[in-house]
Amino acid sequence: MNNNGYSKFVLKKISSLPRVDIDKPKFDQSTYIGRAKHFFLLTNPLNILATGAQLERARGIVENYRAGRDVPEAYTIEDVWKAKYLYDSAFHPETGEKSILIGRMSAQMPMNMIITGCMMTFYKTNTAVVFWQWINQTFNAIVNYTNRSGKSEIKTGKIIKCYCLATGGAVATALSLNRVAAQAHPLIGRIVPLAAVAAANCINVPMMRYEEIRNGIAVMDQKNQQVSVSKRVAVLGIFAVIVSRISMCVPPMTLIPVMVNNMTKENGFLTKYPSLNMPFQVITCGLFLTVTTPLGCALYNQRQTIKVKRLEIEVQEQIYKKDPTIEEVWYNKGL
Repeated sequence: MNNNGYSKFVLKKISSLPRVDIDKPKFDQSTYIGRAKHFFLLTNPLNILATGAQLERARGIVENYRAGRDVPEAYTIEDVWKAKYLYDSAFHPETGEKSILIGRMSAQMPMNMIITGCMMTFYKTNTAVVFWQWINQTFNAIVNYTNRSGKSEIKTGKIIKCYCLATGGAVATALSLNRVAAQAHPLIGRIVPLAAVAAANCINVPMMRYEEIRNGIAVMDQKNQQVSVSKRVAVLGIFAVIVSRISMCVPPMTLIPVMVNNMTKENGFLTKYPSLNMPFQVITCGLFLTVTTPLGCALYNQRQTIKVKRLEIEVQEQIYKKDPTIEEVWYNKGL
């Protein structure tokens, strides 16, 4: 077959690709199982190993397929989906900007594996508590800003202020609880980091996304056209993110302390091999987070819908002025 014949064959393969809406997740998002499958692909830690060239190739496939243009790199619709999930793991869904590496959801497992494992290992001294809470909140601040909803911007001064408040709240919580737990059962002390993380999330997420609460986020119609901006949905979205974030760390930060507490008793494995304490907690935490990260994200649909009548009166008026038949809109809650 000559080159012209080969070109015609490839073009035929391209034109036979089915047309699907890749701007919606591959799996049914109305069910928890569907959302879980979606987030297992989106938070896949292997995605952080993708090179810049691979990410740009994925972007090209997505943009060309979305525009109905030729996609010579994709021979099946599965190729398009693989490119779409790789693209989504590295680029913001609304701005299209490439996210900083450690701020991507695919970095959640490896980063939290190290941070959470060390928080649970080195929880007894105040110096270690302060250091690891600071590291954790620095990472959380980057993640929260990277995965904010819409095109919300926040000035550098406010970022620093919010970061200091979140870090200070986490450290104060951890130190206070450590003092209370000092006279309690050893297991109580091991669970203190979880309480500190939960408290910090309640501060960090809304602080780093304060501009959304102040100015609102975009609400869209079913044609993906912005019809207004709402502060109420910003609050709802941020609350959902807080719940998801806490749910991700509850299993490892409660079950691992129980395991370690039993393994450090007389004749326990970690009593015999104390040098394995930190590696054990870090690795076990990573195994947990590989599963709990996507399952926590799946608690809520990222594309949240809401009845127009539940929005602020002024927002309802703006929407009905554009289209009085609209009954429901959607918004991106962020991650």
